[in-house]
Formats: sequence, C-alpha cells, structure tokens
Amino acid sequence: MSKKKKILFALDLLILCILIALDQFTKYLAVIKLKEQKPFEIIPGVLELNYLENRGAAFGMLKNQKFFFVFIAFVIIGLIIYFLYKMPDKKKYDILHPLLVMIASGAIGNMIDRIRLDYVVDFIYAVIIHFPIFNVADIYVTVATFLLVIVLLFVYKEEDLNFLSFKQNKIREIK
Repeated sequence: MSKKKKILFALDLLILCILIALDQFTKYLAVIKLKEQKPFEIIPGVLELNYLENRGAAFGMLKNQKFFFVFIAFVIIGLIIYFLYKMPDKKKYDILHPLLVMIASGAIGNMIDRIRLDYVVDFIYAVIIHFPIFNVADIYVTVATFLLVIVLLFVYKEEDLNFLSFKQNKIREIK
C-alpha cells in the first residue's frame, strides 16, 4: 500500500469516527430533550424535531427485522472497505473517499442503534412535505448516495472503475 493510500485510509477512518460520533451525539440529544415531549418547531410549518423510535427501514418498512438490517449494514460496510482498499491512489478518485465514508458512517450509526436499542432514533421531520422522520445518519447516506450516483454517471468512464471488478486480472502473455 502506497504512502498516499495509507494517509487517505487514515483520514477516511478519522472522518468515519467523527461522523459516527456526531450522529450518535444528535441521537443522544434527541432522547434526552425530545422523548415524550411535544415536537419542537424550528421553522413553524416547515421543520421540526419530533422523537420517533423506528423499528423498520425507510418509511417504517420491514418492522422488527433487526438481524436483516444489521446483516445488510455489515455487507455495505464490507463492500465499502473493499472499494477503498482497491481504489487507485490517483487524484481523480479522491472524491469517492468522503462519499463512501459518509455512506459507511450512516450505516454504522443506524446499526449501532439497532444493536444497542433494537430501534433507530429518528427526530428530524420536514413538516412542509410530510416526509418521514429521519436522523443525521440517514442524511449522510441519502446525500452521499445521491452524489455518488451523479459522480459515477457523469465523472467516470467505465474503464476508470475497473478496479471495482471482482474478476481476476488476466495474466499477461510474456513475449
């Protein structure tokens, strides 16, 4: 592993820890300040903080499937570690690091809740559009996934992403 790759990986790990800590801290605040309280309006009719124990996935789907969600989180985290390890240390790939780290941070943040509490603490509610209540980890995953799709569609060519292949590299013929 090159020196640059080691530095990027260390930076990825540092950012991952900071983002997870921020997510867990906001959930802690939600529990102590919002649980069993009326919703707190930030912008009346637009945005409020409203405590919810989510035992499902997005929109409350697949309730009480803790093992399934933890398993999926481990798979996602494993794939992200694999991608970060295999990613070339060229500058053009640097944008992928924070996006993958944000997705991993969100997955780990919600996985911590599921393992520790059997539910995920949600507390942000966009009243104006009646969007389901969500949390900081959900923001990480949603924003980073959206940006990752944009980057993959419009920045990279197919050959730029060959490092993601699970196929064995072809053995070069010796002339």
